[in-house]
Amino acid sequence: MFNKQEQKVAEEMSNSSNIIGKGTILEGSLETFGNIRIEGKVIGNIKTKSKAAFGQSSQVDGSVLAQNAEVAGHITGTVEVTEVLVLKPTAVIDGDIITNKLIVESGAVFNGGCKMGVKSKEIKIGKAEEGSLLKAQS
Repeated sequence: MFNKQEQKVAEEMSNSSNIIGKGTILEGSLETFGNIRIEGKVIGNIKTKSKAAFGQSSQVDGSVLAQNAEVAGHITGTVEVTEVLVLKPTAVIDGDIITNKLIVESGAVFNGGCKMGVKSKEIKIGKAEEGSLLKAQS
């Protein structure tokens, strides 16, 4: 499906890590192929093809779409995870949860609906489909 150069580019992008530090406020949508850790505040949607980690000091006002996620902060919006969502004891989610598997630790709070066992869907980054996006960056 992909040639060797496209596979290498895809692998490099998925190995990247991003951090929004404590005290940082980001307004706008965020999309990444790699892991992301949020310690600050994001006003907008977050989408990653990898793992999203939300620290205790994190605040998100928008939806989250990720392959895996671990939440210890506050999210106001829909959280959609294609594999495993972990809610730590300090997690607060005000919105619906859609996930394949859910782990809720004692003390975590969520206010909204929850749909589990959802078949995984492809997470598309950017306006173009992944294959054409990779070709454009090669």
